Amino acid sequence: MSNPLSRRAVLSGVGAAIALPALDSIAPASAYSARAGAVAPVRMAFLFVPNGMNMEHWTPGGLSRVGQETAEPLANLPSILEPLAAVKPKMQVLSGLAQHNGFALGDGPGDHARSAASWLTGVHPKKTAGADIRNGISADQVAAARLGGKTRFGSIELGCERGGVAGDCDSGYSCAYSSCISWRSETTPVAKEVNPRLVFERLFGAPNANAEALRLRTQQRRSILDFVLEDASGLRAKLSGKDRQKVEEYLESLRDVEKRVAAFEQANPAGLVPSGQVPKGVPADYADHIRLMGDMMILAFQTDATRVATFMFANEGSNRSYRTVGVPDGHHDMSHHSGDPAKLEAKRKIDLFHVQQLAYIVNRMDSIKEQNGTLLDNTMLVYGGGIGDGNRHNHDDLPILLAGGGNVGLKGGRHVRYPSNTPMNNLFLSLLDRLGIPVETLGDSTGKLEGLF
Repeated sequence: MSNPLSRRAVLSGVGAAIALPALDSIAPASAYSARAGAVAPVRMAFLFVPNGMNMEHWTPGGLSRVGQETAEPLANLPSILEPLAAVKPKMQVLSGLAQHNGFALGDGPGDHARSAASWLTGVHPKKTAGADIRNGISADQVAAARLGGKTRFGSIELGCERGGVAGDCDSGYSCAYSSCISWRSETTPVAKEVNPRLVFERLFGAPNANAEALRLRTQQRRSILDFVLEDASGLRAKLSGKDRQKVEEYLESLRDVEKRVAAFEQANPAGLVPSGQVPKGVPADYADHIRLMGDMMILAFQTDATRVATFMFANEGSNRSYRTVGVPDGHHDMSHHSGDPAKLEAKRKIDLFHVQQLAYIVNRMDSIKEQNGTLLDNTMLVYGGGIGDGNRHNHDDLPILLAGGGNVGLKGGRHVRYPSNTPMNNLFLSLLDRLGIPVETLGDSTGKLEGLF
């Protein structure tokens, strides 16, 4: 007899469609099966931070370079990386990687725009502030094109700062280059979403839900879970005790995210607009914003809504103030430190703040159990940026961290030093290969990285 739940992967209600994580009692049609020893899918995430890094406090063991690949255990973490101590066995710091096409190559100023545009493409963007932008396809979109048919969304693109796709944002370079790291084609950047409500409704609202239903739910302050209670009650009776607990934990996480979205909207009533449109407000607290968007990325992975994500903590060249960590001056201004100890310390504090938010995300991923480990074990997460030292605007020896991926063979707990100017796109070829997506070349790649697996 067939399993009566064999094709049920969604809790449905008016204006709601909540996908479930994999359960032993269910074999979802659109997600991976938890039966017969099946394993969770592998995900890929790219988390970007701007304006370089205080490299002295990022690089394990100091700044010395080597002429050949070496690997050493991650012993004492430098101060910027200390928040990641709990997941140290599941991460690697990679030194020596470069995006050569982030350099000017005769195009003059514009390193910030080039660093973001080339970070996932390995391509030198065309210098223009007009509509004739040109870059290259990014690693995430290579993966999305191949994996998208297996999930509801080919990829999701998240961020915490709005950015345009037109106008001059950096010395003659279009704003599209500074505010987008994901490129579907040479001429098509993929805009990120910064509004938590829009992301939430995209993931959990019914595809055919209208603006009026959303307006009423928001106005009445009702949970999206209220609209799937009947479906959920019927489901619980058919699940094993272990699966019931898993569903309860998942729905509790989803409700927590929804409450946080609603709280931010209530704190910013000016962001609620009339005639059924969605709220415009985002959290005023930057850490809250990053963590909320990170939690929604995690929920999307957990339910197999997508297996590919990009997340820009801020646009390249951002001059945001970090008063909550004692840095009232702008980030970009502090990155141009000219060796000033006070500015270098300010930059260290900003970099540490970003890694604290990363630690929240990866620790949360590592707490979610799947059939063959944790969500982090089944995710290859790249964190870093396209500039090394913000004062030098260099695009070699980039700050790159690789976390997770234990179930595809990534070796954790190491600092790997590659020869100077090793193309970062070699890393992408290696990760794509582990996703079952063999790619001969991408951007300026020269081959796969050795020693990762």
